[in-house]
Amino acid sequence: MGIEIERRFLAQGDLWRTGAVGVVYRQGFLSTVKERVVRVRLAGNVGSLTIKGLARGFTRAEFNYPLPTADAVEMLDTLCERPLIEKIRHTITFGGVTWEVDEFLGENAGLVIAEVELAEENQDFALPPWVGREVSGESRYFNANLVRMPFSRWESRP
Repeated sequence: MGIEIERRFLAQGDLWRTGAVGVVYRQGFLSTVKERVVRVRLAGNVGSLTIKGLARGFTRAEFNYPLPTADAVEMLDTLCERPLIEKIRHTITFGGVTWEVDEFLGENAGLVIAEVELAEENQDFALPPWVGREVSGESRYFNANLVRMPFSRWESRP
């Protein structure tokens, strides 16, 4: 069984941009029920289908499958809930771990989230100086919830 252990933080300032490598992502959801999320993604021109289970702490079941690019495009264009999530994912190595900084576009523009995947929940890791408040347990920051309530519609923003 696939497992994802992930911590999420708000990114602050622009220091994270130094040395970051970015790829444009388009993703949509076939299901956003909290017990199981089904996502279609194009990372550059690489398609994937991901099924995620309910989070328990920082851990949840995650299954990833390759998806032909043409199928991913068709699903994103015709089957996925709206709005699609559009972002640039920047990859940064800091303190021996890989950070992914998502710079959201479209209806979620202005939101920048830094996440790190861990081998175990209690793994120690250093926080980069551009990492702010942790939002791992705040469901409004989940991509599936940004479809239902995009950042542009939030009454109070960080």
